[in-house]
Amino acid sequence: MNPRNENLITVLDAGSSKSCVLVAELTDGVLRYRGHGVEASRGMRRGVISDLGPAAEAINQAALTAERVTKAPIETAVVGVGGPHIRGMNSQGGISMGSRMKEITREDVRSAIDRARSIGLAPDREVLHLLPQQFILDDQAGIHDPVGMVGNRLEVNLHLSTCSGSAVQSVVTCANKAGLEVVDTIFEGIAAAEAVLSADERELGVCLADIGAASTELVVFFEGSVAHTAVLPIGGDHFTNDLAVGLHVSVEEAEQLKRTYGNCVVTSVPQLNEIEVGGDLATGGQPARMVRQRFLAEVLEPRARELLTMLRDNLRSGGVLEAMGAGCVFTGGGANLLGLLDNAESLLRVPARIGYPVPLSRMPSELAKPEFSAAIGMLLYTHRTQVRKASEEQGLRQKLKSIFAGSF
Repeated sequence: MNPRNENLITVLDAGSSKSCVLVAELTDGVLRYRGHGVEASRGMRRGVISDLGPAAEAINQAALTAERVTKAPIETAVVGVGGPHIRGMNSQGGISMGSRMKEITREDVRSAIDRARSIGLAPDREVLHLLPQQFILDDQAGIHDPVGMVGNRLEVNLHLSTCSGSAVQSVVTCANKAGLEVVDTIFEGIAAAEAVLSADERELGVCLADIGAASTELVVFFEGSVAHTAVLPIGGDHFTNDLAVGLHVSVEEAEQLKRTYGNCVVTSVPQLNEIEVGGDLATGGQPARMVRQRFLAEVLEPRARELLTMLRDNLRSGGVLEAMGAGCVFTGGGANLLGLLDNAESLLRVPARIGYPVPLSRMPSELAKPEFSAAIGMLLYTHRTQVRKASEEQGLRQKLKSIFAGSF
């Protein structure tokens, strides 16, 4: 990498609706916005890449735009991974340190985590994240970092986020074709949570629902740790397609109508309101006609309730439905639909809010929207990971230095 770019962090959010390349610079421990590029996605179907050529071209165009704004070459990127192929599971494992009490080291923690992750996976499944929930030292539970403590047996409760190896490789190949070397991959639900959830919400228990174009990523936190992850096969495009079929208009017009007049609470729309649809005769469309605005809500509300019912059932089957003391937070482009929060509070019986990403220093206001939560969260997650690794390496160097110093 070019030496002058060593402080740059680049992330790629290759979603079904848009490909976003976002660049930030790490200066004096602070992330500062440097540039971004957004391009309408191509070659994507139902959250996965169906045609490498057009998909890579869209990513390349977004990267070139980000380079022009950043005024620096972009060579590497951290890539977000999402879609229905993501699965979450919990596991437990541990190690014994022998009959005598022993101080827990970072290596002991890694060994316990390796033991917990040793579960059978299908040949095409890969581990995307290993997320410790709590450590148990000699039957003492609720420990977040056991390093430096003393005990005989160390156990760990672990949440594993797994993905389809072929689906992830398609994203990596696509990024490579666009001229980007992939240095890491992050589950987009975890990234979005990084950008929109507070520490109090994570501690009390909260569900983060990132509603993308093709799917909805779920992450549940409880007592500060990830308790559950899942992906629902419904996203914003399903609402748009329902309108396109119901109104007999193009998908593009249906999307515009959804954004402008959409509401998924029928009773919130006045009965006498009418809107004009169609009228694009130049492209062979239907002549303009007036329809009741409430008809849009009559189409959108059943789909919203289907999504939220699926969400509720998924949380119940995962054993975390009663763990949402802080309620449910919706982010992603689909969270902008009016009336969604009302339906959520009615069905889930918990408070609900829209999650907006925390702003980066110097970040333009156009990025402070739910649809950019995953991309901004990837920057924050990558930064936090780098800081943790640097701290661990510094600690190891200090320990080795003291060992060698004591040998002479």
